[in-house]
Amino acid sequence: MKLIILDRDGVINHDRDDFVKNVDEWMPIEGSMDAIALLTQADYTLAVATNQSGIGRHYFTMQDLTEMHQKMHRLVQQAGGHIDGIWFCPHTADSACNCRKPKPGMIEDIIDRFNAEAKETWLVGDSLRDLQAIAAVGGKPALVLTGKGKKTLATQADLLPENTQIFDDLMAFSQYIREQQSPGAAD
Repeated sequence: MKLIILDRDGVINHDRDDFVKNVDEWMPIEGSMDAIALLTQADYTLAVATNQSGIGRHYFTMQDLTEMHQKMHRLVQQAGGHIDGIWFCPHTADSACNCRKPKPGMIEDIIDRFNAEAKETWLVGDSLRDLQAIAAVGGKPALVLTGKGKKTLATQADLLPENTQIFDDLMAFSQYIREQQSPGAAD
């Protein structure tokens, strides 16, 4: 099982300081749909793991979230890609849940559901908490410089998990993965 977990806001779609609250505010980052299509065509299983505390804060509803995810699925499919599942944590930062990143609960569940090997699983995110969540289970962290990624690198570079790979965006990550699959490519 070749599994890649993607954070949503700041990796797939543009993030907002005031939360992405509805389908009209959910706008893909240029190239992200094509990047997901490349990973799909490379036979990767793709899951999304996203903290969505806006639900717990009552900024938007489950229906709003469903509509955003339907839009994401539709645009990914139009590009020739597929997302195999979406996991989200609706809790606020002060909750005692185990699913809100940087806690690893959501990541563990995804890996278990797809019967994947944690050490072979990538998580692509734009914040330290994304990278900490995959590192906690022994997976491969990848930081993209979209969303909060540049700020994360500028202010928390010394806290990045060991062996974190850094990419300009999801497309650069996807191209790297494709190159790694080429005959003769080093692991």
